[in-house]
Amino acid sequence: MPVYRGDTPERLRRAAESSTVEQQRRPAELVVVRDGPVPAPLAAELDRLARELPVPVVRVDLERNEGLTAALTVGLARCRHDVVARMDADDVSYPRRFAVQLPVIEAGADVVGSSMHEIGDDETRPLALRQAPVGPGRILAVSRRRNPLSHPSVVFRRSAVTAVGGYEDVPLGEDYWLWVRLLQAGADVRNVAEPLVGYRVSSGAYERRGGMRMFRADLALQARLLRAGHVGFLQWAVNVGVRAGYRFVPTRFRRPVYRAVSGTGRR
Repeated sequence: MPVYRGDTPERLRRAAESSTVEQQRRPAELVVVRDGPVPAPLAAELDRLARELPVPVVRVDLERNEGLTAALTVGLARCRHDVVARMDADDVSYPRRFAVQLPVIEAGADVVGSSMHEIGDDETRPLALRQAPVGPGRILAVSRRRNPLSHPSVVFRRSAVTAVGGYEDVPLGEDYWLWVRLLQAGADVRNVAEPLVGYRVSSGAYERRGGMRMFRADLALQARLLRAGHVGFLQWAVNVGVRAGYRFVPTRFRRPVYRAVSGTGRR
């Protein structure tokens, strides 16, 4: 679980407790990476969790903010077990999450994601459902158009991830690029249809998904997919065109367009 200065103590506590003590199958440990300096209240909450959670907490404190890719890489290196679950510091894991996902891993999968609810401040009232594609054929097909797994929902084998080089520094796309490399390596990549995570969406989330910075990141990632042979030129052109559309439309139109492209529907 990476934590940085933009997180809040209340949501960090909720994320930590929901992914540990509230789970029907508790994890063996919680690895927390503090990505650079954080405000005093957040630092105090990190200390409190390390003292009070009944699940062992492994702390990794980075002196400066290195970014998500670096934080994930450092965190993976500190995990004591091969099976690792991803968690963001403002999301909520539902109690059945690991009870549903771990048997899939134990049956031989290398990665398993799930559907997610988009949530706001009130996690009991989902705003939308991000439906995950299920089945190897569907996952592969979707991966040629968009990210086939929701990063905050995944559980994976660390050995499978490190075998393809781990997370690489691909701005705003380190997870998508990792799934593509796993698929190309023949890994067993799966999703479950049940929503197992509440994904926190702030009021400005869709506004931040627009603009030239985001589109440049899209272009860089699509160029990787083309060079890797994961998409052909026609699919590359379609992907770039679609992303140019929703990155530059007014914010009030971006929400429905992005949800349509990402497979998100109303609850």
